[in-house]
Formats: sequence, C-alpha cells, structure tokens
Amino acid sequence: MPTEKPGRRPVDARCAQAQCILVLQGGGALGAYQGGVYQVLTSIHREPDWVAGVSIGAINAALIAGNPPQRRLARLREFWDQVSSPMPPALDGVLRSSFNEASALRGVLFGVPGFFVPRVPPATWQPRGTAGAISHYDTSPLARTLDRLVDFDRINDGATRLSVGAVNVRTGNFEYFDSTSRRLDARHVMASGALPPGFPPVEIDGEHYWDGGLVSNTPLQYVIDQPGEQHRMIFQVDLFPAVGQLPQTLADVVAREKDIRFSSRTRLNTSQVVQRQRVAQATARLLTKLPPALRNDPDVRELARLHHSPGNMDIVHLIYRSKAYESHSKDYEFSRRSMLEHWQAGVADMTRTLNDPRWQNHGAETQGVHVFDVPADDSRQPATNRSEP
Repeated sequence: MPTEKPGRRPVDARCAQAQCILVLQGGGALGAYQGGVYQVLTSIHREPDWVAGVSIGAINAALIAGNPPQRRLARLREFWDQVSSPMPPALDGVLRSSFNEASALRGVLFGVPGFFVPRVPPATWQPRGTAGAISHYDTSPLARTLDRLVDFDRINDGATRLSVGAVNVRTGNFEYFDSTSRRLDARHVMASGALPPGFPPVEIDGEHYWDGGLVSNTPLQYVIDQPGEQHRMIFQVDLFPAVGQLPQTLADVVAREKDIRFSSRTRLNTSQVVQRQRVAQATARLLTKLPPALRNDPDVRELARLHHSPGNMDIVHLIYRSKAYESHSKDYEFSRRSMLEHWQAGVADMTRTLNDPRWQNHGAETQGVHVFDVPADDSRQPATNRSEP
C-alpha cells in the first residue's frame, strides 16, 4: 500500500472555520481510489467533519467516521488489503486486460475475502422468498468486517457525521441514514451497498433496502440540501466518469453504459447549485426593488421561499479515470495490483488538485458557490473554476 505522506501545509483561517465534507460515490473495487484521496486530504489539508457515501463509498465513509483520526488511514488500508486478491503479478501490455478479466472472474466464482461469498446451493435452489432466493451472494462476511473495523459507538457519539444512502425496496424511495438523526450500525452501511441481484436486501426496522446507486450513486445533492449557515468545503470523489468515447465494440458498450448509469450526473448537480445561487441572488435583488406594499404578498413570500440560496460553498470534484486495459468488470475486479493502482491514482489526483493555483488562492473567494474541477493530465477537458459570487 502507498505510504507517501506529503508535508502538511498550514490550513488558512477560512479553511479551518469551514465545514469540510467528503462525498464518496459508489463503484465497488474502484473505491480504493477514494482511500488515496483521503490519504492526501488528511496529510496536507485537514480531516473531514462529515463523510457521506453510497455503496462502496458508504463503506469507506464508515471506516473514516468510525475510527479516531490517527487510525483511519490504517483501517482503510486494512480493509482494502483484505478484499483485494494477492494473485500472481499481472502481465503488462495487451495481456493486462486478460489478467483483469481473469481476476474479475475469480471474484465472481469464489467471492471476495471479508466481503461476500457465493451461495451454496445457488439462488435457483433456495426456498422462495428467502434472502438466498433473491441474491447470488451472501454478504455476512462484510457484516463481520464492518463490526471489526468500524466503531459505531464513535459514529453515534457524533464526532464525525456519517450519512449513507439506500433505496427502500417496497416504495422505491431513496432514503438517507444520517448519524445526526438516528443511531447507525453495520446494517445501514450494508444496505447502502446491497446491489441486486448480487447482494440481498438488508432489513432495517421492518423495511428492506437495496444499494442507493439504483437511484443516485452520489450523495452530493443530499449534502447540498442540508440546512446550515457554515461555509462548506465539499470534496466530491467520483468513480465513474460521465464523459467518455464512442464505443467501438460490444464490450465497450457495456462499459460505457455502466459509466453513464453510475456517474449520477455529478457535473449537472454542481452546475445546478451554481444556477440556484444565481437565481437566489437575483430574487433577493428583485425583492428589494418591490414597493413595500408588495413585499408581504403571498406570491412574493413563496417566491423567496422557493429560491433560497444554497449558501457559501466550495465543491472540489475528483473523478477516477479508467485505464485503457480496464473494461466493464473494473468495479468487481479486486486484484491487489489494481487496488494499488486505484489508490495511487487517488493520491496523484488529490495532490494535483490541492497544489493547483486556483485552489491554493481560493481564500479570497469568501462568498457564493465555487466549483473546482482539475482533470487528469491526459484529459481533453480544460481545468475549470466555475463560480457564482
């Protein structure tokens, strides 16, 4: 596991006073990327006050919130070392894709240590209506892993806020389990990652829940919509890119479809929050221009209520960029080599982002919504700093 620890820079006064929020998208085996991002965030910047996640992002979030700061990185490493397979060294070049496919097939056939195991007998032979009949894998190993690596009492004591998203199987509604409003345990984290038909739904208080990625693979909108007056610094870490190339083969089609489905339109969400800020400010200016007799008109009050400002925030967007040899199996390919590569990619991307001049000089931008998007070196997209003061 990478052990580089860049020297910590002094945190400016505004950063120290802001609420630091880490938002983690779902993406299975790609989640090691988020471990690398967290390593740099805490090494050269600061610890998060709030961690929100969906699916594998919920697991990483629980590992962070459920441990004291000095143990968080070690717990993340322990989890990813456990679930990654110590297979023989991968071949490079054109044979790397074959190695990855073999690794993914190994997980499909035999499961992932500390995460899930195949059902024996298989689902088609299980009694109708049981968990075994509606899922291919048993996730009880994950329950034991979470109970061992995560201190849920610490989470429920409120030191670091934790929010994880899941979908109610019966109603189809998205629901967030938030440590500020209820006591959380391993079930809530597992519910967020219970992707069907691989994993069974998780029962909580008489309701059953599936992976939150079925509705939205990122909790960004939930975080933005939560009330609060404090300036927010949101680090949004995505594992699937929305932008990609036109597929050339059927395998490319499957991979591209998965990227689009699970990217959850994060860029659209960040653009919308900038637009909301613009509309809210225009509404506020308009209300000051109205004659006093109209300011208490019910329609005016409703307009002011609907177009409230999302507040002052910085949104830093990081996205894992797939390698040329990775296919549609990249999110369930748990080889040790791929895990280390994903982790190191997170280290590199977060280091580049926090060293970017737009981020280092952001202290003067104290009002409004500011979006920092520093793409990978090989991306064709220009770096952006979209803002609405």
